[in-house]
Amino acid sequence: MLARSFFRSFNVTLLTASALTWPSLVAAQEEPTVLERILVQSESNDILVQEGYVAKQDRIGTKVDTPIADIPQAISVVAQDQIEDQKPRTLNETLSYTASANPNGFGFDSRYDAFTLRGFPAYYNGIYRDGLRQFNGPSAWFKTEPYGIEGLTVLKGPASSLYGISGPGGMVNLVTKRPKDEQFREVEVLLGGNDRYQAAFDFSGPVDEDETFLYRLTGLARTSNTDLLGYPDDKLYLAPAFTWKPDEDTKLTVLGEISQAVTGGTGFFYNPAYGEVSDLYEGDPAWNDFVGLQGRIGYEFEHRFNDVLTVRQNMRFNAVDADLQYSGHYVADPTDPDTLSRYWGHYKENMKNFAVDNMAQFEFDTGPVSHTAVAGIDYSWTDYDAMNGISYVSVDDIANMPLSFSGSQRMHQVGAYVHDQMQWNNFTLFASGRHDWVDTRSVDYLFTDTDQNDNAFSGRVGLSYRTDWGIIPYANYSTSFSPNIGFVYDSATNARMVARPTKGEQVEVGVKYEIPDYNAVINAAVFNIDQTDGVVYDGTFDDAGNQRQRQLDLNSRGFELEAAATLDNGLGLVGSYTYMRMKIERGAAGTEGNELSSSPNHIFSLWGHYRFADAALAGLGLGAGVRYVGESFGDDLNSFKNEDRVFFDAAVSYDFGARNPELEGLLLQVNAKNLFDERKKICTAGNCYWDEGRSVYGSLRYRF
Repeated sequence: MLARSFFRSFNVTLLTASALTWPSLVAAQEEPTVLERILVQSESNDILVQEGYVAKQDRIGTKVDTPIADIPQAISVVAQDQIEDQKPRTLNETLSYTASANPNGFGFDSRYDAFTLRGFPAYYNGIYRDGLRQFNGPSAWFKTEPYGIEGLTVLKGPASSLYGISGPGGMVNLVTKRPKDEQFREVEVLLGGNDRYQAAFDFSGPVDEDETFLYRLTGLARTSNTDLLGYPDDKLYLAPAFTWKPDEDTKLTVLGEISQAVTGGTGFFYNPAYGEVSDLYEGDPAWNDFVGLQGRIGYEFEHRFNDVLTVRQNMRFNAVDADLQYSGHYVADPTDPDTLSRYWGHYKENMKNFAVDNMAQFEFDTGPVSHTAVAGIDYSWTDYDAMNGISYVSVDDIANMPLSFSGSQRMHQVGAYVHDQMQWNNFTLFASGRHDWVDTRSVDYLFTDTDQNDNAFSGRVGLSYRTDWGIIPYANYSTSFSPNIGFVYDSATNARMVARPTKGEQVEVGVKYEIPDYNAVINAAVFNIDQTDGVVYDGTFDDAGNQRQRQLDLNSRGFELEAAATLDNGLGLVGSYTYMRMKIERGAAGTEGNELSSSPNHIFSLWGHYRFADAALAGLGLGAGVRYVGESFGDDLNSFKNEDRVFFDAAVSYDFGARNPELEGLLLQVNAKNLFDERKKICTAGNCYWDEGRSVYGSLRYRF
């Protein structure tokens, strides 16, 4: 029961010598050698190229390495330096300063990475890892360890034309820490409130002198309590990686992980009435462990035949076993709402999936137009089985109760796609098309067997123009297609059925600005997204204890502004503002024309971090951030509202090596989340939760 996230970024002192002429040697004897501090980063810059808080190049928007500014679609990046400075504990926290990302809909609940992108839930069909979809079951979710990634990319809007199954709000691609071609070693310990103890390490470098073989081994162990009684936050995490580069044209990288997390079974508080939340925590400390065991193994292979043709194959298998103990309260006597009794539940789910993506990249010219084209076929399968039990007697009763079948599903998907990005003078034109075929077999808790076959075409067309002064206007049209894992309830008949595929289309116009002579970018976008058959929770539960989901037609319309910079004076900045309105076009009775619950119209965030380099304050780092989440409705009937809220974060660090070369590599850092302890209720689909209060933790990191 240990382990957890840590981060990186560091300075190592190197001596650079030059062998010139005899006079220069004499001068070297007369003048002291100046030691130059060179920043050694933990990121590999292999897939995602970044400088400080600013990302320069990535392949998630096109499947080929492309300058991000040239991609005619909104893309946000959380870089390695930002992760290290902010020290997020979960994927939700990692996304908390990203435009159009909202991780605030369920209060404190570290069990799941549940967030929305441009208003649409993205946790089932919008999480990718290293370009391959990371599938989640109803409760067996693959949990992201921030210490195990070197950055993430958020591609806004539909992305099915290249990646197949994904939602209309966009996708988050997690970039796994991968081997570096230079030696990198890091160890870290962390202490915090609620008896939080954590240790981590990260080692990488070449195995041989020729740098043909590279390795990376990342690990973390944590034991921790939380503000909730009987709700732990423990983890063990180990992620090995290996790269083989026999020549400049061939590379094979193997990426793996095995981890176990133990959290609380529920983050819910008793709701005494509709739209209200009490301070009575629903969890029973004697029956409240949620154990998630997960693993993944896969590889990325690339071979460049010549200047025209490069082939790649990415493959991964991963599995999650979830064992959830939960409990809650109910009114035993309907005539007396104060007569509360407790129930206990037990839920187990096994989730497995496999994905492989085969692609060929072609680079060629047709007259004055240069092309980078991709053609590929991918295949994936996924399945889950679930068991459930519930007792109104005792913990011993539920612990010994045999579990009943709760449902299962098998899905096979094949997709064929083509993409061409064409450049002529300062114009860049993107055109992508894809067709998917999906076969799904579902069995519900009544053993009703249903087969479903879906297929759809999705596409994208985008155009951008790079001006001489760094401003790049763009526009795009894109569509999405996503068959859904699980069951939904019909809004009219309340009948349980296999979910229909979710489809979406977007029109987006924006501008990107790379400020000349500065490592800084500013992006702005206006978007309109229409979605049919989107899946949302409705706040009710079926006889098997599963929370019901329904399908809605939604429209998301808004504006987003985002900026990132890392300046030579030691200042790093990220900021974002989002205005958005989520409208229910088709839904349950009384909801059409309303706004979707817990979807604020305004979200603003700003984070700054400054490192002193000179004088007496050399080595000191100061960071501060503010996150504003505007008002939203607490249910789809729009019968009541959630208040707006403001969260402040802070960080202070000291680099001992800045003034003492003998302590080079040693960094002390303290981070505070929600510094002023802002804690309000937040209601989603009529269910109400509490925000997490203040948390403070300190870390000591050594790079050598």
